[in-house]
Amino acid sequence: MAVARKKPSGPMNNRTSHFIMIAILLVIVISIITLWGNVNSPTEFSNSEFMDKLENGEIISIEVSPIAGETNEGVKEVSGEYDGGNYITYFANDDELNEVRTIALADDDITYRVVPGPTTNIMNIIFPILLVVGVVIMIIAMMRGGTNANKQAFDFGKSKAVQSKNEKTTFEDVAGADEEKEELTEIIDFLKKPKKYMNLGARIPKGVLLVGPPGTGKTLIARAVAGEAGVPFFFVSGSDFLEMFVGVGASRVRDMFKQAKTQSPCILFIDEIDAVGRQRGTGLGGGHDEREQTLNQLLVEMDGFGANSGVIVMAATNRVDILDPALMRPGRFDRQIFVGRPDIKGRAQILKVHSRNKKINPDITFKEIARRTPGFTGADLENLMNEAALLAARENKTQVELSHIDEAVDRVMMGPAKKSRVFTKKEKEIIAFHEAGHAVIGLKLENANIVHKVTIIPRGQAGGYNLMLPKEEQAFLQTKQNLTETIIGLLGGRVAEQVIFKEISTGAHNDLQRSTAIARSMITEYGMSENLGPITYEKDSDKVFLGRDYGKSNNFSEAIATEIDKEVRGIIHDSYDKAKEIIEKNLDLLKTIAHYLLEVETLTKEDIDEIVESGKLSRWDDIIEDDEKDIVETDDIKKDEIEDKEKKVREDEVKQPNKDE
Repeated sequence: MAVARKKPSGPMNNRTSHFIMIAILLVIVISIITLWGNVNSPTEFSNSEFMDKLENGEIISIEVSPIAGETNEGVKEVSGEYDGGNYITYFANDDELNEVRTIALADDDITYRVVPGPTTNIMNIIFPILLVVGVVIMIIAMMRGGTNANKQAFDFGKSKAVQSKNEKTTFEDVAGADEEKEELTEIIDFLKKPKKYMNLGARIPKGVLLVGPPGTGKTLIARAVAGEAGVPFFFVSGSDFLEMFVGVGASRVRDMFKQAKTQSPCILFIDEIDAVGRQRGTGLGGGHDEREQTLNQLLVEMDGFGANSGVIVMAATNRVDILDPALMRPGRFDRQIFVGRPDIKGRAQILKVHSRNKKINPDITFKEIARRTPGFTGADLENLMNEAALLAARENKTQVELSHIDEAVDRVMMGPAKKSRVFTKKEKEIIAFHEAGHAVIGLKLENANIVHKVTIIPRGQAGGYNLMLPKEEQAFLQTKQNLTETIIGLLGGRVAEQVIFKEISTGAHNDLQRSTAIARSMITEYGMSENLGPITYEKDSDKVFLGRDYGKSNNFSEAIATEIDKEVRGIIHDSYDKAKEIIEKNLDLLKTIAHYLLEVETLTKEDIDEIVESGKLSRWDDIIEDDEKDIVETDDIKKDEIEDKEKKVREDEVKQPNKDE
């Protein structure tokens, strides 16, 4: 929700005050230069010295003017220029002054002038006034700036939590998380009817921690809880507490809970709490006084208010493994709710929510789209539908078609198609047989992933791409056979290259990475080795916490490490041999799929099924037949034209008389 910024109070904003300060400084500098800038001040002579120089011809100009003031009545100021610079002297005797006048008028080289009244320099009056006014304005501006600075200093420790009193998000906006919503129902009921629980002596959870991968809707669920309960919602990020000054974060935590208590019942939501709540005292990379003080204050505040105070603290993180144990104990975050990736049913519901304001072809079913997007989170699906709508708008369509959604899936997973990229004929053939190899393995192995789409149009850094999906989504369990056949499917592309071209390329780089990772996990994490037994040797290496995990040694010897490498290599080699056997048995199918890939560039699951059943692709053969008919018809027309011309020539020859006769 956009919040209108309040204009700064006071007669001057920052730009105006800066301009005034600069103007004042300029006035002061000019005043100083005008009043005291003349380094060569006039030399003061006595009357006798002046008369001597006048008689010796050293005086160049004389200017006589009266001096203002009652005490100086009758005194005349004589100034001007002489050979050594400027001078000044004073005469009180009129006779002496008349003598000066007589000598000066007699000498043509001397300029003599009498000023009738006292000379008044208006700048001498204006500049002091401006100087005083400038100093006063500067003092006022400095006092005002000091007030703002003091105010900012006091606000530095204030909470940055943003309050939303009329949260409009409800559980209708949250799809694919039925169990998560059910867990939060009693919290909503408590916020609406707290006396019902207090009378029974029930203790409502103080804190609820939402755990799950990025993009699964943790923040959305927290907002929906506030919207369903109709209570204020305070939102703050974990990084908002941390500053370079120690103690600021703790002050902000105190102020945040103080504000929340005044607005109870309410929801206090801390997003990415791992930024401030990570484990303390972890050594390498773990020490941070400001973060630890902030965490300590957070622990104290969560213990400091009662269970039924009406303030429910909700937090979200995707790194629950690095949170401090004191933060996770009962009495602080009493309840953890895992918000995972949605299944096919949940994805269909999420797609329906994100398609409310979009015009979609009514023949398209959300279940069909959900089947094509395994592993997508809510954020991915929202982005998918938005990309499909953008593609439809780009083509000036009135509604989103299945082709737009299909293209959007490819764009989200692999990036936009790079149709302008130029390949050599050999590269294109290698890519076609590589992708066809994956397709053949998927068709012939029972537990291998099925190819739903294969294309040799490059996307991202890949020369080709094929969408391989399992027959059935397995949310929790994978058998050893499933994993082994997945590896065989990944190696199908490399095997096809070697069988057809008798050489290998770098195109299987990603396939080899994935197959090696699966094989190593089978041995070290899942205990699927007959020689090494059901023992876990390694943990998930994707969740390394610096300073904690690097400080631990491997819990197996060098001999075991050698055995692990040997087992992994054995799985890869056996899978490679199995893939080679399947490819060699189905060489004709491989060549047929590759042939049509080179012709049409993209094959869907329906196209591949048709090729398997009939050995051809009807939509491409129909195009070829039409082209051949066009060629035949064109040749017939040309043949008829030639015959007509020859016939006409013969007729002309018969009609013309023989010249010899």
